[in-house]
Amino acid sequence: MSTWRDDRNGIPPWKERPKCHCGYRTWLQVWTDPLPQGKQGCRFFKCPDIDDDFKACTFKQWVDTRPVGGIQFHQEQERRVRQQQSRLKAKEDELTRRRAQLGEREAALKIQEEQLQAREAKLKMEEEAQKIRNKEPAQSSTSDGRNKKGKFLRFTQ
Repeated sequence: MSTWRDDRNGIPPWKERPKCHCGYRTWLQVWTDPLPQGKQGCRFFKCPDIDDDFKACTFKQWVDTRPVGGIQFHQEQERRVRQQQSRLKAKEDELTRRRAQLGEREAALKIQEEQLQAREAKLKMEEEAQKIRNKEPAQSSTSDGRNKKGKFLRFTQ
């Protein structure tokens, strides 16, 4: 295996990969199960199970003794997750603050709208009162062409 480490990712070219008991070149896979402990994330070669006899080949050859990237990889991944959580928390806090500001603005607008409606109602009442005051009373005795003493006024042209 030490000759394989010369490659960037530590994997030999296809023609140099080990052969299983069936005689086939093995496939590279990554262990995903949590057990055995410490093997999750490790790479291994496995038989492609393309035997026509439907026999299960148990060939397995580990490439990694520790998960790819080892402990540093997992620590870096955890650090990134914490950073993302921190950013999300900051964004949630900002969103909460903006919602509170929006609520305050909505309340202020509602008060202004109520004040405007009250002013409109007051103006309408004043307008109605003005109409009533400006309404001409029925023909009075002074408006039929006579002066205050009852004499007729002469209209000249």
